[in-house]
Amino acid sequence: MVRGYSAIAITDHVGIGSLARVIKEISDDCALARAYWDILAIPGVELTHLPAKAVPEVAQRAKELGAWLVVVHGETLAEPVESGTNLAALQSPHVDILAHPGLITPEHAALAAEKGIFIELTTRKGHSTTNAHVASVCLQAKARLLLNSDAHQESDLLSPILTTTTLVAAGVSSTEHHVILDENPRLLLQRLSHHFSASA
Repeated sequence: MVRGYSAIAITDHVGIGSLARVIKEISDDCALARAYWDILAIPGVELTHLPAKAVPEVAQRAKELGAWLVVVHGETLAEPVESGTNLAALQSPHVDILAHPGLITPEHAALAAEKGIFIELTTRKGHSTTNAHVASVCLQAKARLLLNSDAHQESDLLSPILTTTTLVAAGVSSTEHHVILDENPRLLLQRLSHHFSASA
């Protein structure tokens, strides 16, 4: 609201042990925000540092427990993430976004395009070092990109200057800015729209 957001997703880091508790807490907080503030607060999770082969089953469980949005912590170069995590996320029908996928391959970008899974460009320090690679590979494959703050505190939230400088630094053409900042987020919200009426 202070930054002019009309929608925001809360996707805390989770493993299998914290899944149920975190989804319940975030869902309650988001429901309260939707009821009293003029903002669409979306409850979700970011599946983080799981065994790659466990990603599909945990993503499915997250949706069953009430997560509207499932993000998978991809194979960033900034942290040790098990090889195969990107592919496991892209093979799951329950994953919505693959976050900071590091040196994503053209084959995996093509799979994201085929499956309709969004790929994150991020402003997060460390994770953002491969933004130019991610943007180039995904745009060529016609995979849909989103710009995400990966905010861990209020000061991390996106601003107009930060969005523009991040996309320019990633080598994204000005004609693609509108797609990444407006069209693709609207597509994601359309995908989640069945939750909106159910929660009203």
